[in-house]
Amino acid sequence: MMFSSSAPTSDPDFLHKSILPTDHFQASLPHLPIPKLEETCTRYLKAQRPLLTDEEYSKTEKIVDQFKNNEGRTLNEELVATDKKNKHTNYVSEAWFDMYLKDRRAICLNQNPFMAFNDDPRSEYNDQLIRSTNFLVSSLRFMKTLQANVLDPEVFHLNPAKSDNNTFRRVVRLIPKPLAFYGAALLYKAYPLDMSQYHRLFASTRIPRPDKDELLSSPNSRHIVVLRKGHFYVFDVLDVNGKILPVEQIMSHLKYILTDNVKPPEFPLAVLTSQDRDTWTKLRQDIVESGNAETLNKVDAGLFVLCLDDEELNDSGSLCRSFLHGNGMNRWFDKSFSLLMTANGKAAVNFEHSWGDGVAVLRYFNDVFKDTTKNAHVHPDTKPAKVDSKAAVKRLEFQLSDTTKQGILDSLIDFNKTTSSLDMDFIKYEACTKKDIKKYKLSPDSFMQLSFQMAFYRQYQKTVATYESCSTAAFKHGRTETIRPATTMTQKACQMFDKSSGVLPSVSELQQCVRECSKIHSQLTKEAAMGQGFDRHLFGLKTLSTKMGGELPEIFRDPAYASINHNILSTSTLSSSAVMFGGFAPVVQDGYGIGYGIDDSYLGSIITSYPPHRKVGQFVQCIEESLTDLGNVMEGKPLK
Repeated sequence: MMFSSSAPTSDPDFLHKSILPTDHFQASLPHLPIPKLEETCTRYLKAQRPLLTDEEYSKTEKIVDQFKNNEGRTLNEELVATDKKNKHTNYVSEAWFDMYLKDRRAICLNQNPFMAFNDDPRSEYNDQLIRSTNFLVSSLRFMKTLQANVLDPEVFHLNPAKSDNNTFRRVVRLIPKPLAFYGAALLYKAYPLDMSQYHRLFASTRIPRPDKDELLSSPNSRHIVVLRKGHFYVFDVLDVNGKILPVEQIMSHLKYILTDNVKPPEFPLAVLTSQDRDTWTKLRQDIVESGNAETLNKVDAGLFVLCLDDEELNDSGSLCRSFLHGNGMNRWFDKSFSLLMTANGKAAVNFEHSWGDGVAVLRYFNDVFKDTTKNAHVHPDTKPAKVDSKAAVKRLEFQLSDTTKQGILDSLIDFNKTTSSLDMDFIKYEACTKKDIKKYKLSPDSFMQLSFQMAFYRQYQKTVATYESCSTAAFKHGRTETIRPATTMTQKACQMFDKSSGVLPSVSELQQCVRECSKIHSQLTKEAAMGQGFDRHLFGLKTLSTKMGGELPEIFRDPAYASINHNILSTSTLSSSAVMFGGFAPVVQDGYGIGYGIDDSYLGSIITSYPPHRKVGQFVQCIEESLTDLGNVMEGKPLK
């Protein structure tokens, strides 16, 4: 994916001013297709085959056939009819939002992921005050560029040399908006992506409500929220005309906050955002009824949250834990995104997941990293402005009832218990890289996914439900589709590479099996990206069936359906030169959360689990062994 400034500008409020309006392609984005029911059923059974015994599979096969020819056909006809009446969105969008917003579990660990920035290549710019100021200003520049509709539209360039240039932009600009997507695709093989999520990047937050949370936006907001030592500070970063305040003034305000010697609060309110949503809903209502509505609204309406931590962290384990969950007192997990900054200038983004996916956050992430490293707004010799920051910056004070105070203390206990139960380990494998994998003419992603399958098989001698996220942003309001990396072919590969079997296949046989795994994985990835997976289709049919009432079709009551949606291996990757690493917790108690990256110089992964269900250290060791075996075999070396 290529992002570039189409028209540099001297205006300090903007990253650039695109020749193409940001929303130029939005009206012409293709509609997310509903797969044919027969194809969904076939794909579902293929994904189930490596997970089930012969007897279990035979039973599920009969259930699926019955569904396909009876209730499934009726449900699918209704789904298609409803979809045709809603051309402004897609068949799964509303249900997908509801899935997140109706989830009553805590969003910390269960939903929110993080992405860590690489360090600024100029070490002197990794100072907390300097980097915080630069990130804050670059974030505002991104926001202003987006709001003015001059942020370069997000486009996947199949041939960047041909299309990622101003000639492409000038030509496509002349195509009427209802046809623009097709002009870009047909003339240049450039595929514009949905940007509907972007409006919730800034001044947006998730509000806990009974039964279903609410996404709240505050478009007229001019202030940011800074958290430090569990205290909330707010100050305006835009003037009355919407212009970004002088950077030296912003720097002065941040310096004031960083030098405030106030002690941490006895009852740190922010920890409540780490609670389950029902508990948080009740306590929030108590906070409002205690006279804090206006103060709480200041937090909700902030453009984003900047979390300034007092700890200097360098080792990967401490950084990952800080960015994933922190100490509970200096995070506001409900915000659309929070910018995190350690005392030694390590930076990350932690984001709430209901409003959007990694594609939108990664665009912000990349653009801001580029702007801070190429166009630094303050420097090591910059002096903060001589302004009255004490008057400009307001530390928020809350009047808390005894009920809320006890709720905070209980939440701290729950938070510490939950986060301490999470285990984490890392792998940075340098003996085989993206360049090597491409040399073998394999898909790098399939190579990593196969290593995860092999590792789990070595650890437990079985194949389990595996989830890999795939963006469907090529369609209007597209979110994600699931790639199912566990196939009958990866299962065969796991068995062939199993050295305990006694009889080892030849190198050529192993190579052929790995190539076949890669071929199948690439096909599954292509199908998912084009909206031709089975997970979202079945999800839509199940949701519709629930709305219609009555007993759910047997396919959704089949234990095999529950099992394939109990994703023991949950995986996701976001490749970018700006990303140091990213991660998330397992989606099920007995699972692994696998955030991975594929680089020209290494293969890396952050893996989480909840002991005693899974042993993450042993799993990491099995991944390393699997990568070594895969690399050796593709180099023509026999297994030992």
